Amino acid sequence: MTHTNPTAPDARLAALTRAQKIALVSGQNFWEMHAVPELGLPAIMLTDGPHGVRKQASSTEVNLDHNVLATCFPTASALASSWDRDLIQRVGVAIGAEARANSVSVVLGPGVNIKRSPLGGRNFEYFSEDPFLSSHMAAAYIHGVQSQGVGTSIKHFAANNQEYRRMTIDTHVDERALREIYLASFEHAVIDAKPWTVMCAYNAINGTLASQNRRLLTDVLRTEWGFAGVVVSDWGAVYQRVPALNAGLDLEMPGNGNIHAAAIAAALADGSLPEAVLDQRVSALLDMIEKALPAFQDPGTYDHAAHHALARRAAADGAVLLKNDTQLLPIATTQRIAVVGSFAKTPRYQGAGSSMISPHQIDTFYNAFVARVGADGSVSYAEGYTPRATAPDADRIAAAVAVARTADIVVVCAGLPDVEETEGLDRQHMRMPEAHNALIAAVVAVNPRTVVVLSNGAPVEMPWHDQVPAILEGYLGGQAGGSGLVDILVGDVTPSGKLAETIPFTHTDHPAHVDFPGSPTDVEYRESIYVGYRYYNTAQTPVRYPFGYGLSYTTFAYSTVTVNQQSVAADDGVDVSLTITNTGTVAGAEVVQLYVHDQTATVFKPTHELKAYAKVHLQPGASQQVTFHLPRRAFAHYDVAQSCWVVESGAYDIHIGASSRDIRQSVTVDVASTDSITPSATSAPMQAYWQPSAAGFSATSFSALWGGPVPSSTQRRGSFTTNTPIADMRESMLGRLVHAQVRAGFKQFASSDTDGPTNKLFEAMAEEAPLRVLLMSGGGKISNTTLEAIVAWVNGHYLRAIRLIVANRFR
Repeated sequence: MTHTNPTAPDARLAALTRAQKIALVSGQNFWEMHAVPELGLPAIMLTDGPHGVRKQASSTEVNLDHNVLATCFPTASALASSWDRDLIQRVGVAIGAEARANSVSVVLGPGVNIKRSPLGGRNFEYFSEDPFLSSHMAAAYIHGVQSQGVGTSIKHFAANNQEYRRMTIDTHVDERALREIYLASFEHAVIDAKPWTVMCAYNAINGTLASQNRRLLTDVLRTEWGFAGVVVSDWGAVYQRVPALNAGLDLEMPGNGNIHAAAIAAALADGSLPEAVLDQRVSALLDMIEKALPAFQDPGTYDHAAHHALARRAAADGAVLLKNDTQLLPIATTQRIAVVGSFAKTPRYQGAGSSMISPHQIDTFYNAFVARVGADGSVSYAEGYTPRATAPDADRIAAAVAVARTADIVVVCAGLPDVEETEGLDRQHMRMPEAHNALIAAVVAVNPRTVVVLSNGAPVEMPWHDQVPAILEGYLGGQAGGSGLVDILVGDVTPSGKLAETIPFTHTDHPAHVDFPGSPTDVEYRESIYVGYRYYNTAQTPVRYPFGYGLSYTTFAYSTVTVNQQSVAADDGVDVSLTITNTGTVAGAEVVQLYVHDQTATVFKPTHELKAYAKVHLQPGASQQVTFHLPRRAFAHYDVAQSCWVVESGAYDIHIGASSRDIRQSVTVDVASTDSITPSATSAPMQAYWQPSAAGFSATSFSALWGGPVPSSTQRRGSFTTNTPIADMRESMLGRLVHAQVRAGFKQFASSDTDGPTNKLFEAMAEEAPLRVLLMSGGGKISNTTLEAIVAWVNGHYLRAIRLIVANRFR
């Protein structure tokens, strides 16, 4: 259908009936907004991302298996390891073009939630443990997608850092950590790239659900950051629609048969929802539809082959060379090469859940290696394990050992099976399957010239690390990941990836391990600002590989660093310059990282924090000057008492390095500021924050930081609400019946792969979903009154339940 040019937004708003306005603030179906054809307003579509376009064949259901074909780019964990804004923007351009060609108006991505723990089940979908890097990666992605006339939805706002009880968990996070870590991951991207939409999270933050959190959705997002787009709910995140509208949530998704229309109309009538607020919400939606119309009316096409080539380059640039003893890599293709491990032919290339792309094609590692080696050498293969095996298979390992014994070099493809990394489920540990570990140990025992290539979305333990001379972290490299990894191994591409997260020895080294993922109702972020390298480096905790680390086939020299002024005013900032030289024999790229350390802070701070970076591409012998401008914010911290960012006068060390633990050059500047500073408390419980250690952060310390007892809640009969997980109501016969119905309902989304991650996702959702999800799945057939009656009954308030049932029947 071709739509005529609509009238101006204000005129359209005035022309809409109240019923039409109420309808517009909720979806029409699972993926589309409502249309108003007589006003030239089409039903625009929002679909999943973020590492490609996941458009379902049908708009009226959830089916993760039946999608249109699209390019599956590397997941965010791999893209972030490139530290390459230009590359990520080009990936965004490609995703935007594919969305446009498929009449998709908004791609639901990027995901910028911080990797608080290495066990987060959705970590593959997020960029980093560092908010500066994460927000800059996100900004590049948003600029790219939106250059094609297609919107983005930066998500999940905010403090949504685990899968366990994600729809109901209450995140207790101190204000400084919220501002400096969790909101900062969104802030630069929102201000600089101006995403069309921001997606609110499921969880509560300090007692208030994100969907009803006016402080986040209006005060911070709109007033402080100047966001002028649409706030959309995560699918099924809305608990109470009228409070959500008042808080600043514009669009509820998915459509639910307009089940909240009566409540909105009643609130308009009694004044609890001002008409002006509804008009603001509708105006934002009309503005977005207007921006989407040009691409909607002229979808265009895209070049599959060019996008596949881009995905291949992104996979190579996001791979991180962790170890290369005796310069085992790159591999000479004239050798006898043994490729071992099922992932070589059955690749792990993306995570599971709503982001699963149906790719146009898949390059397997084995086929790519055979094609590259050609007639020059030989490639043999042994399976070693089956794709989802956990226990070692003696026969398969024996066959792999036999192949490895006669090879000049062995490449073992290993990592995490798909069922270990899925939306909806956090990992329980960092271990790889023993089938993989045993295979690596057996192969390297007979052939020390062994390379391990890892496919995983998040860090893993490496018990075989010291025996293996070369390790390449490939993350989840998308549909061209196999070819991209081969490009690195044979030297067609020089590795330049750097870790966007720390790899600890084990998850118990992580400061959040004692309270991740928390209780069934609450989780405490006791570590405050000490997330990732901020903790490890300050506490001087040994790690397997530090944040920012990555090897190359060439070497780089860092010249002495200079500043434009030794003493600066905070508001002026400072320019920092140095020269990078490629001192090796092959072309390569170095990620120059700048960290700032406050020498004399009167508030607790990490050893240093990333404040700038640049990726520099150099031919052998070439040099390039790199200049960073550090603005006021690079020296600032958030002052909770004053509710603002402040800079403390004093000496600041500027560290330039190849990783957070490989500092090559430093310089000190004196920063003058007129800001008043509220010092951090220095009581005994607060010493955990002044001097972090392996002892971690106790409940007592967190209470001291919080300023009193940390709130907690319980789920017991008598206190249930429609936001209570249905499984928690099973003490009641009615609760058990409803839970059984919900489990049966989720089975309709089941995949034909009965043991696969999709089924595990929906099983987890059936266990953790709150009662209100019945509104999302009921298609308007289940009312709020019905849910309130169920809650009253399971709470033991039988007369109230009966009255509600009768009232609903005769309504």
